[in-house]
Amino acid sequence: MAWSQDEERMLAMIERHLTDEDPKLAARIESFNQRAERGQGRGAGRRRPGRSTVIITVSWLLIATLIATLLVMALRHDAAALPL
Repeated sequence: MAWSQDEERMLAMIERHLTDEDPKLAARIESFNQRAERGQGRGAGRRRPGRSTVIITVSWLLIATLIATLLVMALRHDAAALPL
């Protein structure tokens, strides 16, 4: 989404005031922005998955394991109950 001209002007004014009042902070923010832009070009597969992604994945694996275990137990029980 593009910024309007008024918004761009206001952001430029804020940036100038920040640079004038606290040049160290402005330099740190600029350095962070440059590192963030470089990081976007790298492969997304190198990022660590978030905590919620790990929890959801582990939960699904546990559910699948429980279902498989219940199916195996039910099938063995049915097989044992069949008369020979």
